[in-house]
Amino acid sequence: MRIVYVTDALAIWGGLERILVEKVNELAERYDYEMYLLTANQGDHPIPFPLSPKVTCVDLKIQFHKQYHYRGVRRLLKEIELKRLFIHRLKEQIKHIKPDLIVCVRTEFVRAVSKAKGNIPLVFESHTSRFADRFIGGSWYSQTKVDIMNYAVHSAQMVVALTDGDAKDWRGINPHVQVIPNMVHLNPTGRCCNYDSKSVIFVGRFSAQKDISSLLKIWQLVLRRHPDWQLQIYGGYGEEQEKLLPIIEEMGANIIVHEPTQHIFEGYLESSIFLLTSRFEPFGLVIPEAMSCGLPVVAFDCPYGPGDIISDGKDGFLIKDYNITEFAEKVCLLIENPELRRTMGQAGILSSQRYDASLIMPRWKDLFEQLISE
Repeated sequence: MRIVYVTDALAIWGGLERILVEKVNELAERYDYEMYLLTANQGDHPIPFPLSPKVTCVDLKIQFHKQYHYRGVRRLLKEIELKRLFIHRLKEQIKHIKPDLIVCVRTEFVRAVSKAKGNIPLVFESHTSRFADRFIGGSWYSQTKVDIMNYAVHSAQMVVALTDGDAKDWRGINPHVQVIPNMVHLNPTGRCCNYDSKSVIFVGRFSAQKDISSLLKIWQLVLRRHPDWQLQIYGGYGEEQEKLLPIIEEMGANIIVHEPTQHIFEGYLESSIFLLTSRFEPFGLVIPEAMSCGLPVVAFDCPYGPGDIISDGKDGFLIKDYNITEFAEKVCLLIENPELRRTMGQAGILSSQRYDASLIMPRWKDLFEQLISE
């Protein structure tokens, strides 16, 4: 089987980028599929995750960022020009590769792929939430713009969502939706975290979605009771980085910010508790990753990932209504009860195994074979 994946770029240390690389590697290595990655804006950026030599990468060199060199009508005209170029180059590559199936992982590209694909089945693989802009309080204008963009998803032969909640939302546009959670690169070390470490870990971008501001408020409350504990933040990049880094420095609150790393499991294993303060999560890849290292998790019960992954009170805590005080109380409860940390952490190791590639990838194989046989 020959499959083309379409995305913008594989240039940052992001969850989507990591899972996409690991997935195409699995499809190429496990099932011997001919895998192609078409990127719009890769340019000279190296791919930060190891890619199988069996996967072919083609950059279409669209450089959508060039539209922002202009203003007003000139920007609009440049945007139209780049979109037409994108469709043209997609058609060229599709004609050359002759794929059996196309998978698009970016909502903003679905319309273009639909115009370029001809009769080839299209799968939209959702790595965002249909109502993401609403979840973070976007403006009326931005919400409307996203709604219009999302409508293109109706043209896909299949939508694959990561959670039941997200699937329900997408069915408002396209009735053909399946739920396949992410495969997760689980703890490869054979070791478990040290529950005696006075360290709490957070992994995520400095973005509105990840809500670092709430994390800092929570940590201030925790530190009043446990001033000898540290918060490790991994992933210090994103649109809010310039605003938040000076605040963290001024706080002087036992917070250490780390650059993104290929060795995140070492960070998990050196910690005792994992935190997630996202306003929404299509899945939340870092949750089962952390669980597989034996870490209990405290997370906001946001739409929709944490609630699908965490069993509240068993392997972690789900905090309703973005309640910062309750969140801090649960962190303190885990800090003050080493045996509870260990019990929840060990339960998390078992529950994280649901997302092993050997269980998830056959579901993709079945879906792909079903679509090309129709």
